[in-house]
Amino acid sequence: MVKIRMASVEDAELVADMARRTFYETFARHNTEENMRIFLEEQYPREKQLAEVGAPGRRFLLAYAGEEAVGYASMREVEPPQGLQGERAIEIVQLYSEQKMIGRGVGAALMQACLDLAGQLGMDWVWLGVWEHNHRAIAFYQKWGFERFGDHIFLVGLDAQTDWWMKKRLTLQ
Repeated sequence: MVKIRMASVEDAELVADMARRTFYETFARHNTEENMRIFLEEQYPREKQLAEVGAPGRRFLLAYAGEEAVGYASMREVEPPQGLQGERAIEIVQLYSEQKMIGRGVGAALMQACLDLAGQLGMDWVWLGVWEHNHRAIAFYQKWGFERFGDHIFLVGLDAQTDWWMKKRLTLQ
């Protein structure tokens, strides 16, 4: 059974360490060691992750299996990309599970919690970015009703990769 709770400032180190570890474990095999190093040190430093927990407009959720933290999600309120501009929308920035827990309901529990939170905040849309070659994640998001509405460049070190923007309407039209 996966339990979800909101992260607090006291959880910043746990979130920061999990964020860096799960990103590395998910994408290291698809990128050079140098690009991963640059990304983690320059674009995704631990200090930045620590500062984001508890920052205005940011929300972090932690997933637990028993007493063990096994995943997290983060959301942020920012101006959405073209195709959602002017809409009440919130971004799911990250949604990661520890590798050993993939396929065990962590992602589903985190997604449901993100959608519930977005609804509580009065949002009409949820959107996210996903690497175009992350077929498992794309299928997961499509299963949850997300659809592609654009793309953007996401730098991993010096490698410019294409991420798809995906969105889901929360409210009836």
